[in-house]
Amino acid sequence: MNLSLYLLTVLIWGTTWIALKLQLGVVAIPVSIVYRFALAALVLFVLLLVSGKLQAMNRRAHLICLAQGLCLFCLNFMCFLHASQWVPTGLVAVVFSTATLWNALNARVFFGQKIARNVLLGGGLGLLGLGLLFWPELAGHSASPQTLLGLGLGLLGTLCFSAGNMLSSLQQKAGLKPMTTNAWGMAYGATMLALYCLAQGIAFDVEWNTRYIGSLLYLVIPGSVIGFTAYLTLVGRMGPERAAYCTVLFPVVALNVSAVVEGYQWTAPALAGLVLVMLGNVLVFRKPRALAAIPGKLA
Repeated sequence: MNLSLYLLTVLIWGTTWIALKLQLGVVAIPVSIVYRFALAALVLFVLLLVSGKLQAMNRRAHLICLAQGLCLFCLNFMCFLHASQWVPTGLVAVVFSTATLWNALNARVFFGQKIARNVLLGGGLGLLGLGLLFWPELAGHSASPQTLLGLGLGLLGTLCFSAGNMLSSLQQKAGLKPMTTNAWGMAYGATMLALYCLAQGIAFDVEWNTRYIGSLLYLVIPGSVIGFTAYLTLVGRMGPERAAYCTVLFPVVALNVSAVVEGYQWTAPALAGLVLVMLGNVLVFRKPRALAAIPGKLA
């Protein structure tokens, strides 16, 4: 079950960039994000009410959902949105993939979970692999104050994502399932982002064409309803640090799709990076005892 959820999350979130690209046009990106999570919340509430699985929540749980919505369905998207204006998307992907390490650290700080060395080693290999995958893009980008600002925003977005993971884990420890907390979190996140758009005077336009509506529906159903539910279920089952290795694999799937639809050419450094990413994946999911049995390996 965990493997199915893991692969589902990687495949879905590794292809959402196509839909995000199709969203670009008349509608402002923050408004598209509002539409995405407001509709996703609506779908989740309908499914939960029809199935009778909507869980009751107390005031504390609602406050945590409010914080989760701010971190996971609002601030992190805005941070990455603005970061991509100043730094290459490849660099943003590398920064985001540090979620594996941040989740391990935060799980230690907030839940007292031991940091598994194989997770840190695997996460480090994954980061190195992504660096090789995007090396041409990174090497061709000159450093500037805007680069530092973009990196800072990317890191802030990653920290918000990690905080959202911790909050979801906390809710699951209290017996609340991701579908219920996601429904409320997405509703709260969409509401806060909508208020931001109103304060900034951003128009709530809609493109009534197949390209925009189709891409929006893909982001709502697979990208949000299924993707976030599958991922946060993994956070509860496997732990935040292992589940977050998905963030290292998303760009790998995206590059493979790009090779088919956009003619991306694999290079020797990129292939070496792919090998490192996959080795990191093996290390992250290998049991510590298995590692301890191998001379020279970290337990």
